[in-house]
Amino acid sequence: MEKKLGCDMRGMLSFHMLFLLSKKPMHGEELAQEIEKRRGEKPKAGTIYPALKDLKNKGLIKGEKKGKIIVYSLTPEGKKTIKYARDYFCRSFHEVFEAYRKGK
Repeated sequence: MEKKLGCDMRGMLSFHMLFLLSKKPMHGEELAQEIEKRRGEKPKAGTIYPALKDLKNKGLIKGEKKGKIIVYSLTPEGKKTIKYARDYFCRSFHEVFEAYRKGK
């Protein structure tokens, strides 16, 4: 495992979850696994489920019980929110991506 260097990207979890749910509906464990693929470590249930509850309380996602699991998907408000957030993120971090692309 790589050494952590002090920038753990706190606050990005909700954005990342909305982004993943914009691709397809998922349950909590599936979201955790997808996040692990991208950031190298799996968020704990005590991190994922409170974030899902918060997004649900804000009306950005909804959950549908399928057997013993709850599958989450974006609401119409969630779809608008992720589009805005994605555009804002790209505007805000364009320079970082460009420097990374150039190897700086």
